[in-house]
Amino acid sequence: MQGHAIEPSDFSIDDVQSILNSGSKIYLSENSKQLINKGRSFLEKKLLESTSPIYGINTGFGSLCDVEINKNDLEKLQENLVVSHACGTGDFVPEHISKLMLLLKIKSLSLGYSGVRLELVERLVVLFNEGIIPVIFQQGSLGASGDLAPLAHMSLPLIGKGHVWMNGIKRTSEEALEILGIEPLTLKSKEGLALLNGTQFMNAYGISLCIQGQKLIQWATTIAAISLEAFDGRIEPFFPQLHTIRNHDGQQKIAANMLELLEGSEIAKQTKKHVQDPYSFRCIPQVLGASLDVLSYVSSIFVKEMNAVTDNPTVFPDDEMIISGGNFHGQPLAMALDYLCLALHEIGSISERRTYQLISGRRNLPPFLVANPGLNSGLMIPQYTAASIVSQNKQYCTPASSDTIDSSNGQEDHVSMGANAATKAWKVLENLETILAIELLNASQAIAFREPAKSSAAITRLLESYRKSVPFIDNDRFLSPEIEKSKSFISSYNLSSEL
Repeated sequence: MQGHAIEPSDFSIDDVQSILNSGSKIYLSENSKQLINKGRSFLEKKLLESTSPIYGINTGFGSLCDVEINKNDLEKLQENLVVSHACGTGDFVPEHISKLMLLLKIKSLSLGYSGVRLELVERLVVLFNEGIIPVIFQQGSLGASGDLAPLAHMSLPLIGKGHVWMNGIKRTSEEALEILGIEPLTLKSKEGLALLNGTQFMNAYGISLCIQGQKLIQWATTIAAISLEAFDGRIEPFFPQLHTIRNHDGQQKIAANMLELLEGSEIAKQTKKHVQDPYSFRCIPQVLGASLDVLSYVSSIFVKEMNAVTDNPTVFPDDEMIISGGNFHGQPLAMALDYLCLALHEIGSISERRTYQLISGRRNLPPFLVANPGLNSGLMIPQYTAASIVSQNKQYCTPASSDTIDSSNGQEDHVSMGANAATKAWKVLENLETILAIELLNASQAIAFREPAKSSAAITRLLESYRKSVPFIDNDRFLSPEIEKSKSFISSYNLSSEL
């Protein structure tokens, strides 16, 4: 069978990227099918034999956990759960993150500890493969009992309710299923709860942040190298001897990458009149390296989570146990997301400081990087814009995971707020791209004043491509479009240097 098999073995971030970027279809391996069927058979056997209530299967939910449900109402119980919990609001979750949520839910259910039917998991696979992406909202999850509201919206299309994206067009789920010739599912015992309990909203954001964060750290290093050249900065702070004696992996990688980018530069080899550069240039490896190390750490958290079972209760056929616990609690993700938010912010913070230095009129650069300053304001105000965005990012860095709000009549009395940590980290990431685009606009302008001295071949090639999108600024002009062009360049250009 062609496509990517969903196996019991662990996924990596590279696996996720491969599936999403290639548009590969997925399918359940025979091992996964056996595990799903084994878990379901055990649950059905327990339901027939048990005289005691089993949470969420023949009881109500949350603080209604002591209310027993008649056997004739078990299917209605699961449908009621999904529709009543679909209370999301705010902006839509980006489509690629919603699609990743589907993939992560399939992966979790495929391990066989959730007690759902094979038919349910295979229907999720169909939605994924056919590009039927649930419309999900950013607001509504407390991050425990998992991501209830977002996952409820993810689950609505299974029963023919809610909305989906289909070829980029928003449709009702009913319309989409009709187009595919598929009947809505009737959820069986435990299945609504298995779909809604879990951390797939937080985790999908976390994985997406790691993928995009890796790209932006690479861009931040490359743009920093251009700014260093434009500022006529010294190359010695990047020598390996300095970073070896501190022994931080990220710092050493950033320093090595800077030297690689600057190799062969005439500007770097010129005799310098100044003994030291400002921290925003001299400490590039220390600051960006710290963020790179954070990215590496939090990636390991998100990888563990995407290979985990995070619904409740969970079934253990080999031990003949059904355990009601708290694997849905998002605390590990919430704290990782807050840490990542801070790391992304710092990349933007030091970037804005370099922009500030470049427009200062120092090192034989004209004030605001334009001829005839006074008549022309040049690049004065893009730095204001970057400073405003950096300040907003500082506000987003208030940790969401330090908060909790009592819910469900006190039954759910400590929550992670990991969903809020995820969405604000995503805003910081989007802001970071703009901050870096502004630095690139300034650095590319400033380095032109170093001619006829040449930079490295790597930097020269990049700037030649950039100039096709964003030309040199001779006189004042409307700059918002130039910032947007700079952002588009960062989004579309494939950097050859890798951390």
